[in-house]
Amino acid sequence: MLYYLFDWIDRSFDFPGAGVFQYISFRAAASMVTSLFIMLFVGKPFIRWMKNKMGMMDEVRTELGLEGAVRKSQTPTMGGVLILGAIIIPTLLFAKLDNIYVQIMLGTTMWMGLIGFLDDFLKKTRGKAGLPGKYKVLAQTMLGLVVGLLIMHHPGISGSTTTTIPFVKNNEFDYAWLVTWMGPWADNLVWVVYVAVIVLIVTAVSNASNLTDGIDGIATGVAAVNGGALALLAWVSGNVVMATYLNIMYLPNIGELAIFSTAFVGATLGFLWYNSHPAEIFMGDTGSLAIGSIIAVFAVLIKKELLLPVLCGIYVVENLSVIIQTSACKLYRRRHKLPPEQSVPVSVRPFLMTPLHHHYQKKGMAEEKVVMRFVIIAILLAIFTLSTLKLR
Repeated sequence: MLYYLFDWIDRSFDFPGAGVFQYISFRAAASMVTSLFIMLFVGKPFIRWMKNKMGMMDEVRTELGLEGAVRKSQTPTMGGVLILGAIIIPTLLFAKLDNIYVQIMLGTTMWMGLIGFLDDFLKKTRGKAGLPGKYKVLAQTMLGLVVGLLIMHHPGISGSTTTTIPFVKNNEFDYAWLVTWMGPWADNLVWVVYVAVIVLIVTAVSNASNLTDGIDGIATGVAAVNGGALALLAWVSGNVVMATYLNIMYLPNIGELAIFSTAFVGATLGFLWYNSHPAEIFMGDTGSLAIGSIIAVFAVLIKKELLLPVLCGIYVVENLSVIIQTSACKLYRRRHKLPPEQSVPVSVRPFLMTPLHHHYQKKGMAEEKVVMRFVIIAILLAIFTLSTLKLR
């Protein structure tokens, strides 16, 4: 909104300084600062309101023996509402709202935020179950389907099914190659493959973000790092000079997403102010589901989704730890014919507890150390991801 206001002021009155809003770099910085201010000034009143009026306290399973479980059971949740507000408001203020990429990201944020909010609300009002998992997956599938179809058919987007492959000199890959064996049917069915890939990415990253949100500050810290890397990737992809220099795919108008992504970074860093150990508030599924979906859709829009296994390496190992643990326990239970009420011995499990961050807690590592090491690893992965622009 401010972009259009100052653009009108600049054209109508030639007011000194009004033209600075034409620069993406300025608006991106202003978006991040605004997001931080929103979090820092609204955070405390929101936390008090959640405690006093809503009674939305988190429920932690104290029988698992995790550090600080009793204290955390008295910590308010649904802090993701703060994160969503601190992303949406600066984006509305500083971005070009007629940009289809910005519209998609705002829609993604509000849609998955709504699903997460519904899940958190049902947990507090109708018991621990919350929204059934199949409905979450359905919502993620619907999001991936809509995003894929918009990319393919919206006139403001190229409609290309080409993406970027890391570590390859001519680093472009067209999903159409996957269906070339279908002959004359290939052109008509490539969108099915492309949309299916997007659905898979959105579902996987969104759920992985949800799994990572287990101890104070870990999901927020990792998300801030990932968001910063994606902001840089969006900026260079939308800048014809930088894209040409780096020999990467130039995407017209995509640079506007830098305003959204810096708001995302500001929101996550601001939330970390209250979510760092000992946390004053948790994001809940309202935040974690939305954060994962934002990262996934953002990467798809800037044609860097194949970099996600590297950039989101923390999410990958967290997901894998759960899959390995579940599979091993099922196999052991089947081999030894354990009754349903008997648990698999801890000594034969691959991990003491999953997701992976809880394994290190069970080994006696302090929660703060686990978080800091995971964030440091996320920073290293982000640096490595950015270096793939030249490592070919």
